[in-house]
Amino acid sequence: MARTILYTYKEEEKTLTFSYQQHRNIHEAVAEAEGIDISGYLKMEQQIEAISDTKAVRNYRDNHFKKLGFGRITLQQKENLGVGKKNS
Repeated sequence: MARTILYTYKEEEKTLTFSYQQHRNIHEAVAEAEGIDISGYLKMEQQIEAISDTKAVRNYRDNHFKKLGFGRITLQQKENLGVGKKNS
């Protein structure tokens, strides 16, 4: 099921359709959408994961993407519909 990513790149608000079938996470998706090669970042991320905790990985990721020019990167909230209701 596709979701929508809400993100800011170089102070411009943007949206992007996201699916876990195409990308491992939302950060890879927004980097690809902006034409940014993050292969070096991914190698370093794996090394940090091997020796540290998830908080260190998250801090590294957040700082790296800020340096690339990204602000907020988040998934849009799902709309919870009642039983028998559907999107129009």
